[in-house]
Amino acid sequence: MTTQRGFTLIEMAIVLVIITILIGGLAVPLSAQIQARRIAETQKTLEEAREAIIGYAMTHKTTAGNKPYLPCPDTNGDGIEELRTAGECPQQFGFLPWVTLGAGAQDAWGNRLHYATHTDVTNDNAGINSGVVPGPNWNQICNSNTCVVGDIALDVPVVLVSRGANGWGARNINGNTLAAPTSPNELENQDGDNVYVSGVPTNPDHPSGEFDDLISWIPYYLLFPRVCPTGCAP
Repeated sequence: MTTQRGFTLIEMAIVLVIITILIGGLAVPLSAQIQARRIAETQKTLEEAREAIIGYAMTHKTTAGNKPYLPCPDTNGDGIEELRTAGECPQQFGFLPWVTLGAGAQDAWGNRLHYATHTDVTNDNAGINSGVVPGPNWNQICNSNTCVVGDIALDVPVVLVSRGANGWGARNINGNTLAAPTSPNELENQDGDNVYVSGVPTNPDHPSGEFDDLISWIPYYLLFPRVCPTGCAP
């Protein structure tokens, strides 16, 4: 007589442990792939925002002199640039005015993009012209919060920031502001001054703290020939 033998509880437990180990080994590479894809999507969104800002300048000109100018930041999160007073934006940093620009509304993690500029290029009375001289009060790009002057880029008219995967300090698409960052490099990107940090990502246990912001910018001498192909004399 033939007897049938099934798996014992010990054998089944061993099989389950092996399956768990295999699934755990696959989960890390999969999460890394998802993160890499979101970073790539956000970088594409930032590039498209750059082009939309330049496109805005090409189609918005001063009444007198036909000079281009850049959009004002959105300060309340509705995606519409704020109204100017006597030609000037109410402030030079805020959210990307994605509705005004027809650009992407958020990064790949569902958070609004930060946009910083300068009154010399957003004033719709004077506009951008060959008499505009970039200066140290324009935006600076550094590799850490301790730099004195922009060691990556100086005198930048446009800076765009994604708060990255952790989203610290970002406003999400539901209008909620997430917890503020604790690392000095991420705090530098949110303190409202003209210095921004761009660097390699770091983990929370890094000496300088966690950092995963994604930064993009438009140098003035790339912007000017795009929006002023004929020179834009003052």
